[in-house]
Amino acid sequence: MGRSNGRSLLNKGSSVRITALALAALLSIAPAAHAGQSDGWRLATPRAENASPEDLQAMDAAVRAGTFQQITSVLISRNGRLIHETYFDDGGAEARRNTRSTTKTVTAMLAGAAIERGVLTASTPVAPLIASWGPFDNPDPRKDAITVEDLMTMSSLLECDDQNQFSRGNEERMYLIENWVAFAFDLPVRGFPAWAPRPEASPYGRSFSYCTAGVTTLGAAIQSATGQSLQDFAHEVLFAPLGIGGEEWQLSPLGLAQGGGGLGLRSRDLLKLGQLLLDGGRWNDARVLPQAFVTAMTTPHASVGDDRGDYGYLTWLPSYTVGGQAYAAWAMAGTGGNKVVVVPELQAVVVVTTTNYGVRNPHALADALIADHALAALH
Repeated sequence: MGRSNGRSLLNKGSSVRITALALAALLSIAPAAHAGQSDGWRLATPRAENASPEDLQAMDAAVRAGTFQQITSVLISRNGRLIHETYFDDGGAEARRNTRSTTKTVTAMLAGAAIERGVLTASTPVAPLIASWGPFDNPDPRKDAITVEDLMTMSSLLECDDQNQFSRGNEERMYLIENWVAFAFDLPVRGFPAWAPRPEASPYGRSFSYCTAGVTTLGAAIQSATGQSLQDFAHEVLFAPLGIGGEEWQLSPLGLAQGGGGLGLRSRDLLKLGQLLLDGGRWNDARVLPQAFVTAMTTPHASVGDDRGDYGYLTWLPSYTVGGQAYAAWAMAGTGGNKVVVVPELQAVVVVTTTNYGVRNPHALADALIADHALAALH
């Protein structure tokens, strides 16, 4: 959703590229790393990790047949080992893919890194940290009380709802002006008519409202607290420790890195971020994020409603049913059905990247691919 996340579509006739690892998976032989490098991953065949190479082969065939429209890559790790990696576009393994709002979960990780360094807490008010982007319209003490946690849980009192075209805070309106932080904090306090439950009457005491502008503002607050640009801080504390380079941020007209969407990363990089959550903030035995913060990220803090489950710190908390059994999951998700799904019970991470931006129900397509093929192969 939104221009910060890109709108370009690949041609349906894009050629299919399969890495040596994917071919090895089909043959159940020891996989070769892409371009001769493991990229920090421990590699294994599917069969070595109790996954079905035949089922994964059938999954790739279904993707090529167009069953799931425009899928660009599918990667799977299990038990910390990369077992499946297939690319279906011309970009291949090195392409930096704009996976839209998966970026929001990255911003939560950066908030966690700032909290670990003692320059933020979850209860820190945001207003003093973003004062230089003001002054702001519609002053209200309730806006002054908005905290880092309020923005991480999509439950601030700002009248901001990307899923409502009439909302003053709808993401698309933000891109029409240059000061995106002022756009967010110029918003009035939202109202709660009789048919909309107030926060105190809602699960976890918070009323969920999906708000990209709030996450953009959280990025500005992290900048202020750390004294570094968001992109520099991200590289220092998150990407470099994971061996991730060449990340591509989108910038606001005033030069603020967009924490709310549009970050370009390789598919393997996305898989690393999922594995980092699965391993409690560690990557290859090195501590990157605090275990306590990862636990907080993946704990319910708000209810999304409409049978979409709960929400943690800029992290979705869905479940996937495989073979009649429901598995709790944590997910990074972006428009078009882009997904990084972590399933702790299966010790698995699945990355699905797509360009299904103009396709009907793209998240349902991606979820069907994940549940009926990727996770079914591990079940």
